[in-house]
Amino acid sequence: MTEEKEEEELKPWEQHSRVISIPRFDYNSPSSLLQRSHSGFLLTCTIKREKSATKEAISILHKYVGHNNIENSQRLESSNTAGDSKRRKVCTDDTGGKCADGAEINSIEEDSAGGGLQKNECHSSVKTATNAETDFDMSLVKLTRNGLLLLTFPREHSPNTINIVSNIFQSLGSGSLKSPVWCHRIFPIQATCVLKEKELQATVSKLVLQFVNDEQNKLSRPVKFAVGYNRRGFEEKQNKIPKDTKDSDVLALLDRNKCFTIVAAAVKEVVSDSTVDLKSPELSVLVELLPISGLPSELLVVGVSVLPQKLVTTKPRLSIRALVSGTNAKNG
Repeated sequence: MTEEKEEEELKPWEQHSRVISIPRFDYNSPSSLLQRSHSGFLLTCTIKREKSATKEAISILHKYVGHNNIENSQRLESSNTAGDSKRRKVCTDDTGGKCADGAEINSIEEDSAGGGLQKNECHSSVKTATNAETDFDMSLVKLTRNGLLLLTFPREHSPNTINIVSNIFQSLGSGSLKSPVWCHRIFPIQATCVLKEKELQATVSKLVLQFVNDEQNKLSRPVKFAVGYNRRGFEEKQNKIPKDTKDSDVLALLDRNKCFTIVAAAVKEVVSDSTVDLKSPELSVLVELLPISGLPSELLVVGVSVLPQKLVTTKPRLSIRALVSGTNAKNG
């Protein structure tokens, strides 16, 4: 009885620490993100509380990613059954060189410069040992900015990130999910691409087409849309890019207006009957510059999503809604 009472009195992050280990960074992610598009989640959190936020994020996503897979596959009887069959192979921070389920892993050898890829790397996905259709399998990507977390799906066929975030907001609204303590916003990334004009335009066109073809999205005519571009780490990246770089496209797309022009053109190419509306857009194209560690300075990767009106806020600027009402805009 005493143990049950003690468990109830534990703070959320203390409860997380008992059941969730922080995964190691997946040092294969930078090269993988350059090779193909990934989906996932970019989270903003309290600075210097990234570890607590990581545990909190994994706790939330494990529930909803698993539930989304169950709905899509229709192969499991209940989410509880799925939870019992899952074993997360999470690499711990302990110095034993073992994963949480006891599997041996190779040690990570940091090079003297602190950058680049490591030798004998641990593929540090948060993943299960069951069928691929029902796995919760995400990689923690190392970033160069504090107050940010990036979790990506390593496989091409991944759950619908928009639906997952929508379900999280629905649960927060109904009270079935407690408000997070450390995580402020969760941006669902539908696709990633190298920041080049053709790649960005193709990615936006594909996602907009998916959005307008989805029968759940009821659109008026003309279709009202808005574009958001978040360039976290812009100054650092701009200073590190060699001035004599052959790819001037990279520097050009760091300019907000240039990026807006390309994205808007991609939207209008798919939906000719469309107009910009910054106050009440029916669809919002959000582009996030991802400050990924380990990438060459002249290569930039962005996360792109086309979001419905219910998931965005337009004040003070266009962005994903805060998980907790009243969250300071600076945290977005």
